[in-house]
Formats: sequence, C-alpha cells, structure tokens
Amino acid sequence: MFEIGSSLREARTRQELDFPELEQRTKIRAKYLRALEEEQFDVLPAHTYVKGFLRAYADSLGLDGQLYVDEYNSRFVVGEEDSTVYSRQPPRQAARRRRQERRESHVVAIALVAVGLVTALVIAAWKFGGPDPQQVSGLNPAGNRTPSSAKVSRRAIVEVRAVRGASFMEVRAASRAGRQLYRGTLLRGDVQRFPKLRAVYISLGSPANVVVKLNGNRVRLPAGGEAIVTPSGVRLVR
Repeated sequence: MFEIGSSLREARTRQELDFPELEQRTKIRAKYLRALEEEQFDVLPAHTYVKGFLRAYADSLGLDGQLYVDEYNSRFVVGEEDSTVYSRQPPRQAARRRRQERRESHVVAIALVAVGLVTALVIAAWKFGGPDPQQVSGLNPAGNRTPSSAKVSRRAIVEVRAVRGASFMEVRAASRAGRQLYRGTLLRGDVQRFPKLRAVYISLGSPANVVVKLNGNRVRLPAGGEAIVTPSGVRLVR
C-alpha cells in the first residue's frame, strides 16, 4: 500500500512541473489534478473518472498508471459500481451528476480530436517537407565526427522515440541555454521530431528507454543522456 496523492505530488515536484503545464499535457482540469494529489476523490464526478484521470496523470509523470488505479480500487471502490452510487442519490442530484459527466466527456472528446489533428499536421509537415539531401550513415558515438571529406546536411532532423518506457526529456535549440523546444515526459510509443535545425541540445532522464535518430539514422547519446546533436553527429555538452 502507498499514498496515492503524496506519490503523485513528489513525482511532479521532482520534475519541476506546474499544474498549468500538466493540464495542457493531460487535458485534465487543474482542479482535478490537485484533487488527485490531495486524495479528494469526491470532487471528481464518479469512480470511472477518478480511475481514468488517475491513470492519465500518473502516466504523464512517467509512473505506472495501472498501479495507481489498482491501489484506488483496493482502497476506495471495494466492488461498488457507479450505478449503485446513482441509486443512493436523490433524482435531482443524480441527474445533475450525469449532466456534469456528459460535459466532461465532451471536453475529453474535443481534446482528443485536437491532439489527433495536431499530430496529423506535424506528421504531414515532416513527411512532405522532404529529408535533407545527405544523411549521416552509421552510428556516431558521442564525441565522434564524420570524416571531413563526407558531405553532410547543414541542418538536422532529430527524432526521439520512447521504445522501452517513459523518459523525461528537455530539448533546446543550439545549446543548454537556447530556446526551449520541448520539455515533458515521453511515454512508451511517443515520438517527438525537431526538423531543420543547425544544432539541438537534448537532455534525457532515462536515455536507455529512448531511441534517437539523426536524419533517419540512429545515434547513441552519452551515458548521462545529455548532448548536442548537429548534422555532423553527436558531441558532449561542455
């Protein structure tokens, strides 16, 4: 048994994330995220919403959402179904709760459609924009450069994919102090692409869980998960 709320709060503060950022990432209202951390589950409409929000919030922090759902079921559900909750409520209160759940369902559906459209636009832009004329061949260990006689692109297309599990990632243009391009947790199966850049600073919390490709070819990052990726390869951060 573990404390659901305190575990979520500790993971969020460790990653220095705030509620507005997590609200945008999970599409769950900040007041519900706070309620999960404070274990005020009665604020949420029903068990179904509690478990769905709990799974999404935990996964977005790089945690195992199913563990949190199982812990919630063992401590709070105890076999009761949402239908029994409705049966114990006055008709007006039950109807009001059902209307609220329908509104929440519509918000979730709209958010999912928006995410799908954005993803499709990004993929289309990357696909039809065309690759750079030359690609880096082979795997470039950290710190190595391609031969001076080889022709390389002046700009890089960097792709980061979570293949073994979740990993917190920060990406900036050019250097550690450059413009922030991405900051968040990649869940297993997630992909982020950063096209047509001269240099990209990447910092990974769990580098073993991700695969990094430069212009379509896989490259290896240093063990610490922090490096600068340029069209000519990967180099350590000074």
